[in-house]
Amino acid sequence: MQTLEKIFANKLLNVKAIKLQPTNPFTWASGWRSPFYCDNRKTLSYPELRTFVKIEISRIIMERFPEADAIAGVATGAIPQGALVADVLALPFVYVRSKPKDHGLENLIEGELKPGMKVVVVEDLISTGGSSLKAVEAIRQNACDVIGMVAAYTYGFDVATKAFRDAKVTLVTLTNYEAVVAEALRIGYIKDTDVQLLNDWRRDPANWKG
Repeated sequence: MQTLEKIFANKLLNVKAIKLQPTNPFTWASGWRSPFYCDNRKTLSYPELRTFVKIEISRIIMERFPEADAIAGVATGAIPQGALVADVLALPFVYVRSKPKDHGLENLIEGELKPGMKVVVVEDLISTGGSSLKAVEAIRQNACDVIGMVAAYTYGFDVATKAFRDAKVTLVTLTNYEAVVAEALRIGYIKDTDVQLLNDWRRDPANWKG
């Protein structure tokens, strides 16, 4: 049976939003070397795929977090998806900056949240979870309740799993590392011999040398 995780993984691979290069690793902004790169922003350029993401995130929120009063996007990657989802659900939308503006009102949260609101955070990608959970903390400091987070993709690193558990944040994603690797293998994008290398990287990405 085709699950949402596999369907979306296939769509991301088809538009090259996910790139797997086991023999020619990328360097992330963090300095980590990685055979894996995910750029969900590419989905915005494909109307059908953009709609798919919008509908599926909206569906998850309606099913899992029906009490939501507002949607918050994490800057910058999840601002467009979050706004599209808020429009579908007819809910208020805000976005959370990585740091306050250095001029004007010096806002960290752009838009208006009223104290006591139940907020669902929309994120495009989860790696370590650090930036996503900073956004959660900013919303909580605004006297609101973060009832969950929905992201397009997660690498599923142990450090992120622990961070979300410690922060008491329920995370739901459209797809994940396992689904992407399985789909990439199925369509011949990678070989059987690449899977072990990818799994070795995911177990200890900070120290992987490639």
